[in-house]
Amino acid sequence: MRTLVRPLLLAGLLIGAPAWAQLRIVSCEPEWASLAEALGGDDVKAESATTGLQDVHHIQARPSLIARVRRADLLICTGAGLEAGWLPILLRQAGNAKIQPGQPGFLEASQHIEMLEVPVSVDRSQGDVHPYGNPHVQTDPRNILPVADTLVERLATLDAANADAYRSRHADFSARWTEAVDGWTTRGTGLRGMAIVTHHKSWVYMVNWLDLDEVATLEPKPGIEPGAAHLARLLGSVEGRGVRLIIRASYQSARASEWLADRIDAPAVVLPHTVGSVDGTDDLFALYEVMLTTLEQHAP
Repeated sequence: MRTLVRPLLLAGLLIGAPAWAQLRIVSCEPEWASLAEALGGDDVKAESATTGLQDVHHIQARPSLIARVRRADLLICTGAGLEAGWLPILLRQAGNAKIQPGQPGFLEASQHIEMLEVPVSVDRSQGDVHPYGNPHVQTDPRNILPVADTLVERLATLDAANADAYRSRHADFSARWTEAVDGWTTRGTGLRGMAIVTHHKSWVYMVNWLDLDEVATLEPKPGIEPGAAHLARLLGSVEGRGVRLIIRASYQSARASEWLADRIDAPAVVLPHTVGSVDGTDDLFALYEVMLTTLEQHAP
């Protein structure tokens, strides 16, 4: 009986075991995990440290997250100070030498993108101002491909055995992405000059891409929630400006945007800012499709 059972047990273990060791990738934001999945396919296991329903400025380095980063082969973050409040703690407590800044296992997306709103000087009285420029780069789909071009070579370096597969997926993704961005940009010509109010200065790349008119921001300073006096002053400055939309992200309070919406007859909407931030944004392609469709529904 033992002679029969042992081979059967061994066969069962072999069947249940993975045929290869996947490259373990952790991203700070959902958009980079989605990109890693698109380029990595079955050769990677990619997961995000945050969800589309969280404010990535304010994340706690919980033990479960520390454990994931400790096992990671590659860490992808936006950078430019976006994760300054928690990423250094996470890197220190994880103690993973492979994914420290300067190592092949660490990729900072913003270093491969032309940054907007780079301040001449930084003063804490200005609010939550990022010294390296506005870090919300993912709201312009044109910023995705430069990161993909860098990521594919990083994957090929870390996992040379599958380098050809990574480059093949990248070529396919690049072609499909370029076609999609061209289509979105063409559709976006009908939105030029559209007046919007935003909750936080997190849409400047989208505004730049589509040539929108961001007439005001609900926050008096970046990261400072608006009070009654500020909203009253803001109301006076936006009345008669033809505002079509008041935009906020999924994690932001609806109170200020709905207060203004009631007074200027413009809808307050949640616009997707990353993968998974609203229903139907399960990957990068869906993210920008929903973003553009939502804007089109309220175009002049």
